[in-house]
Amino acid sequence: MGDARVTELLDEVRAAMAALTNALETASDISQVLDAVCAEAVRVVPGADMASITEIDDGEARTAASTDDRAVEVDQAQYAVGDGPCLRAAATGKTVRLSLDHASELWPEFTACAKQVGVRSYLAAPLRVDEDLTGAINLFGFGDHGFAEIDSKLLELYVTVVAFGLRTIRRYQQVRELADNLEAAMRSRAVIEQAKGILMATHKIDDETAIQRLINHSQNTNTKLRLVAADFVRKASTPEGQEPRSTDG
Repeated sequence: MGDARVTELLDEVRAAMAALTNALETASDISQVLDAVCAEAVRVVPGADMASITEIDDGEARTAASTDDRAVEVDQAQYAVGDGPCLRAAATGKTVRLSLDHASELWPEFTACAKQVGVRSYLAAPLRVDEDLTGAINLFGFGDHGFAEIDSKLLELYVTVVAFGLRTIRRYQQVRELADNLEAAMRSRAVIEQAKGILMATHKIDDETAIQRLINHSQNTNTKLRLVAADFVRKASTPEGQEPRSTDG
């Protein structure tokens, strides 16, 4: 490979990484990020015409993103028989590259489906983000080149960056979800405490009796305690406000 070609290739990789970084920073959900990962993978590796991401969850494989429905069709052929290069890459942690002319004996179903949609070369690299997101990034070529060793290295480099980015996003989402849950819990606790205080002051009852009245009403109406408390506070703030009825008086 000449110097000019290497420079051109590195420019493509750099541009793809920049586009991917932008997607990681601006995408509103993980599906948009995975779509960008597929699109830029085709840009990174010469000879790649389509891309897909295989995600394995609790032993079940699915295509989480792709650049072409034909890629999904080839993926499905592998999932149906439980074997194929993308599943092999995911299971072994090793990159698989091949020409379809040399794959028929090992993976006949995959080969037949791939050739039917015009795929002649295939490259799959394992993708491991965390315990919940593992799988492979798959590249499909219409040319009969079988991809080169440098293509494998480029894809592996790309996957390293992708895994880091996805791991960061998922950790952020987990922290954000935890924060949202804590905020919701604090709001729930505040309104329950407010309702309990109103009951205690109005009926001269203790803390335990007040909360039990709210719980009884929650159970009798099959309504969440937070909603019961919020409704009671709302009603108590009006002239006709009244406490929730209780089955135990």
